[in-house]
Amino acid sequence: MMKVFVSGCFDLMHSGHVFFFERAAAYGDLYVAIGSDKTIRELKKREPVCCEDERLYLVSSVRFVHRAFIGSGSGMLDFLPELDIVRPDVFVVNEDGTEEKRRLCEERNIRYVVLPREPKEKLPRRSTTDLRKLAETK
Repeated sequence: MMKVFVSGCFDLMHSGHVFFFERAAAYGDLYVAIGSDKTIRELKKREPVCCEDERLYLVSSVRFVHRAFIGSGSGMLDFLPELDIVRPDVFVVNEDGTEEKRRLCEERNIRYVVLPREPKEKLPRRSTTDLRKLAETK
C-alpha cells in the first residue's frame, strides 16, 4: 500500500478537513502531521483554539486517517522529522500548498498532489478562517 502524507494545523476541525482526508486517503494509507501549539503560535501569530493533544485526538479519530502525530520540528516544515521516518510515496496539499513543500517533494522523489478546496457534496464550504470570523461576530 502506498503511504500518503499531509500536514496542517487542523485547528477547529470541520467537514472541509475530513473531506480533504477522505480525498487524500484515496491515494493510500494516510499519515497526518499536525502542527504543534508552538508552530501555530509561530506561523499564525495567535494561540490555537484547540490544544495539540485535542487536535491529535480529533484527527486520529477520523476513519480515513491511518496514523496522526504532532510535528516535532518548527516552521512551515515542522513535519520534516516525521516525513523522513514515514517516507511517503505521495504528499497531498490543498491549493494553499507552498513552493517549499513542492521543492521538498522533488528533492525526496515524493509525488506532490494538489487538491482543490471544495466541500463534500451537499455540505457547505468550510474553512477555519471563516469559522473564526463567524465565532467573533457572535
